[in-house]
Amino acid sequence: MQMWPELIQKAKEGGLDVIQTYVFWNGHEPSPGQYYFEERYDLVKFIKLVQQAGLYVHLRIGPYVCAEWNFGGFPVWLKFVPDMAFRTDNEPFKAAMQKFTEKIVGMMKQEKLFETQGGPIILSQVCMFSCCY
Repeated sequence: MQMWPELIQKAKEGGLDVIQTYVFWNGHEPSPGQYYFEERYDLVKFIKLVQQAGLYVHLRIGPYVCAEWNFGGFPVWLKFVPDMAFRTDNEPFKAAMQKFTEKIVGMMKQEKLFETQGGPIILSQVCMFSCCY
């Protein structure tokens, strides 16, 4: 978190104009309905720092974050949801994913971080399944 301003500035000096970031479901919802957005998981602060640097944000809400993160970024508690099946068209998964996605989108709207509200988020992406089976 202390490194964020310096790294963002280096990205800008290097010619970038967009910072892409994942939203790690397992970090932000470690237990069902218990959300965490402090310290290195302070998503709003990170996005505002990017905005202060004059850059844009590509927000990858997930919930699947590919192979770069353990368990694809899914919280472990999902394994214990009855009838849960991963990487399929599964109602329990879609219901849990919808709650998390709505939480993130609601936070971004509340803070006026989408470009249409004057914020730096120019693209939001939801990826339910891996492209690599």
